[in-house]
Amino acid sequence: MTAQLTGKVAVVTGAARGIGLAIARRYAAEGAKVVLSDILADTVEQAAATLVGEGHEALAVVADAGLAADVDALFTTTVRTYGTVDILVNNAALTSDQRHFFDGDEEWWDKFLRINLKSQYLCTDRAARIMAHHRGGAIINLSSGGGTRAHRGLVAYDASKGGTEALTRTTAIELAPYGIRVNTLVPGLIATFAGESEESLQRRHDTVPLGRGGVADDLAGPAVFLASADAAYVTGSTLVVDGGVLVQQRSPQVDTLQPKDYPTLADVVLASPDHRG
Repeated sequence: MTAQLTGKVAVVTGAARGIGLAIARRYAAEGAKVVLSDILADTVEQAAATLVGEGHEALAVVADAGLAADVDALFTTTVRTYGTVDILVNNAALTSDQRHFFDGDEEWWDKFLRINLKSQYLCTDRAARIMAHHRGGAIINLSSGGGTRAHRGLVAYDASKGGTEALTRTTAIELAPYGIRVNTLVPGLIATFAGESEESLQRRHDTVPLGRGGVADDLAGPAVFLASADAAYVTGSTLVVDGGVLVQQRSPQVDTLQPKDYPTLADVVLASPDHRG
């Protein structure tokens, strides 16, 4: 670790497991004081306790990021404990409950928009007001390939993630004069749930151009970059971390030339004067 975040205070929502936990762990290893927030009380408290046991400064706050009262309590506790907020990672999200458009209803729609998008607005509002007073901060919103592409069965989810990317663009402009940077981080096909079948994992590997499905830790380094001084001139941007999935026109399984048909290493001639165009 390079201690890029030493002395910084970071709030990570949805930090009990998966991508949120991976980012929280990496931030702690980089020297940040980390506030882990989630609705899963026992899980997030154990995660924070583990970080403390490893010698890091960490605190668990049980909160529903889509409820204003919970968000107020989260940031009040953070400031009371650590004095400020330098980094916010808006990771909390609902990803399950697939339904065809005709099978959806208002409650289903509102649930996705509240948990996935309203939560980012509420947390950004509270964090940015604190950051503005010390003329700097970094906010990272987790989106999805569904923010710009379409999942079957996830119209409400994709709508919320499209909103995430619009929220990033607009807040990046409006918060820039206060020294606050806002960026979007887009995970690809990330395995975050225990017990996924080997068949499912293999389908993920076969779909990703880099040849493997992602894991939560793949997002941790990019999240450090966006929060660090190395990204001091980066705002309003979208960083896609997906092994090349979104740049494909078609998946490898249905493309005309498939990866299994690519030249083997034995067929790849090293560059020489005779092989230059």
